[in-house]
Amino acid sequence: MVVDEVVIKVQSVSKDFVLPHEKITSIKSAFTSIYRRKKKSRETHHALHDINFEVKKGEFFGIVGRNGSGKSTLLKILANIYQPTQGKVQTRGKLVPFIELGVGFNPELTGRENVYLNGAMLGFSRNEIDVMYDDIVSFAELERFMDQKLKNYSSGMQVRLAFSMATRSEADILLVDEVLAVGDADFQRKCFNYFRELKRRNRTVVFVSHDMNAIREYCDRAVLIERSKLVKIGSSDVVATAYSRMFIEHSTASKTIQESKRWGTEDAVFTDVSLSTKKMTDKDKNIAVHTTITAHKELNNVAVGFFMKNATGTPIIGTNNQILKKNIKHLEKGQVLKLNWVIPNIFSEGTHFVTLALEADSVTCDWWEDAASFNVFLERNTPYATSPPIILEEAS
Repeated sequence: MVVDEVVIKVQSVSKDFVLPHEKITSIKSAFTSIYRRKKKSRETHHALHDINFEVKKGEFFGIVGRNGSGKSTLLKILANIYQPTQGKVQTRGKLVPFIELGVGFNPELTGRENVYLNGAMLGFSRNEIDVMYDDIVSFAELERFMDQKLKNYSSGMQVRLAFSMATRSEADILLVDEVLAVGDADFQRKCFNYFRELKRRNRTVVFVSHDMNAIREYCDRAVLIERSKLVKIGSSDVVATAYSRMFIEHSTASKTIQESKRWGTEDAVFTDVSLSTKKMTDKDKNIAVHTTITAHKELNNVAVGFFMKNATGTPIIGTNNQILKKNIKHLEKGQVLKLNWVIPNIFSEGTHFVTLALEADSVTCDWWEDAASFNVFLERNTPYATSPPIILEEAS
């Protein structure tokens, strides 16, 4: 394997769409307009403008942006569904898009019949599908439903079957456009475990998502597309933070916290943060981060998280309550919530910083960069090889 081998190279890519504006107001005008020589008005929509980036072999690479920013257009150009108006895209290896799962499925056929039909479209013989059939059904978790017609499946069941079929096609590069959004949490986790396995096999995944938790957890790097332009490229955390902050800066209702390293709507805020120790040694098996949250209005679907980085800014560890399956579905106005995070001692020697994040319904309420710091002093030279998991508990 070539070190840092580039498998996708996007060079000065722009994409324009021409939008006609002739207005048809009746059936008669629809026919008579054929014979008119009236000049039609047209508008050019610049979907993408001068996009440049590279993806290396084995990377999990994210593409984020608001609706209409051009990210899905970019993914379709990578998939060779659209051709760029200007610029070019170079890819190395077999590329499979998971953009519209289920294309080619027949709703009048059973799940079993669709497996064989879709398998044939993917180039497999009947004997090859016979061998992989049980694995396909097991991955989709549809053993009881394979003899029912596909039109009787829920959307989630259809996606599970389609994704399970798509994974049979060996690929060097996979393009994923939030096709897993309709699957339940367990199935999404299974899909991401599959992506992790691909990473271990040095396959490449390009992932478009609105879920910044998924971007932070799974992606190595990412790009942010805004108004057809690439405005940020870097680590997944840097890009996810820029995306979240964009909503605050464009919101007239925002009461942005007046600190250079702290921002958010202030619908809920961290009112206190402390550490169990400021000087960590070999004797400390873990460090606890104690946080207090105060809600200034009624909130739903609360996500509280943190990440730690070293003195060079490299992320070391991080998580949130949703990843740990500790749901905070609702906070009342004025409610005070105390949470303790217990993190195992996996740190190398030096100074480390803690950043806190608080969201409600995917809107950032309080992002507190470098909210706390601690120093690590070790006699050993490397972190512990194995460590217990992070623990989150509600404090009394």
